[in-house]
Amino acid sequence: MELINVTAKDRKKFVSFYKSQYLNNPLKRDSMSGLLRGLVYGTSELCRSVDLEPLMVMDNDKIIMICILAFAYRMQDFVQIGFFEAAEPSHEAFGLIMDRAEQFAYEKGAYKISASLNIHVNYGLGFLASGYDKMQSFGMAHNPEFYHEFFTKNNFEAIEMVSYKKDMRNTDKLLSDETVDRLNKTYTVRAADFGNLKSEAEIYTDINNSSFREHLFYYPRKKEEDYELFKDLRFLIKPENLLFVEKEGRPVGFMLWYPDFNQIMKSNETVGLKTVIRNRLFSHKIDTFKIVEMGVIPGERNRGAILCLFNHCFKCIKGKYDYMESGWILSDNFKSKSFGIKWADCESKSYKAYVKVLSDEYI
Repeated sequence: MELINVTAKDRKKFVSFYKSQYLNNPLKRDSMSGLLRGLVYGTSELCRSVDLEPLMVMDNDKIIMICILAFAYRMQDFVQIGFFEAAEPSHEAFGLIMDRAEQFAYEKGAYKISASLNIHVNYGLGFLASGYDKMQSFGMAHNPEFYHEFFTKNNFEAIEMVSYKKDMRNTDKLLSDETVDRLNKTYTVRAADFGNLKSEAEIYTDINNSSFREHLFYYPRKKEEDYELFKDLRFLIKPENLLFVEKEGRPVGFMLWYPDFNQIMKSNETVGLKTVIRNRLFSHKIDTFKIVEMGVIPGERNRGAILCLFNHCFKCIKGKYDYMESGWILSDNFKSKSFGIKWADCESKSYKAYVKVLSDEYI
């Protein structure tokens, strides 16, 4: 068994192995290999601010495990084990990755290792920890249960997360007319203007950085990174999928939501042009929409801006979708969980991220 630092000659095999974990599986869909390819080939904007070390473990010329070790310049406490995939529960193979991760952390002066964070929380966090027999939704993880053993047996602390689901079919309205009238005196909600995508992405970045600066695993985004993110999404989503709430003409919050595109993807395809075409032809076959992310700047929290976003989103989806599913929410984020408990019917799935604090011998 051998640990290999992926170079130019191995990149194609590395990405192909990642895709093999998702393709031709009735419960999974490949929505992340495009980002992975951009990182491995050095074409992504993210490569400007992250030191990356793609690794794969080979056994008799067969890849059995891969990951990318990542050190983000704006998150210097951590080395990440990102894009982790394993074909079998080999603790020997994982031990090789851990040895290198600890050494990499020592080289970078980091004292923590994270697992399941894919460079930034905007691109994915958390291993699936329940509902392994249910289909993966767009943007969320789906992995075998044995992944968790690698981290628990290596003294990682588990960070618990949960998503929520709601049956929308019998929901006539979210807020009373009186509440809507009161909120509309202070706030307005508008869809993004994709004709000015760069400036709209900048607004998204500014609100993100203001809203989530205290959030676990979050580090400030660059406007170029979010512009790249929305350029990649722009053929799938509509302006109404990125909502801004404004007060006196100033953006103070946002909501990102979109249909669960996995429902129209085939198991043998990667998200791309075929997905765009299918979405235009068969969008009526998607019965679930996802609230992916919401943020409100600190000075406007608990004043109704979030309610305005929820209400506007409801008007956009009414009659189009049967179900709502949220993205992951940290279990100790009581304010966000209270929204889930209030607005949703039940918890959907649980997820876990992992953190290990290294001992002095590695620091």
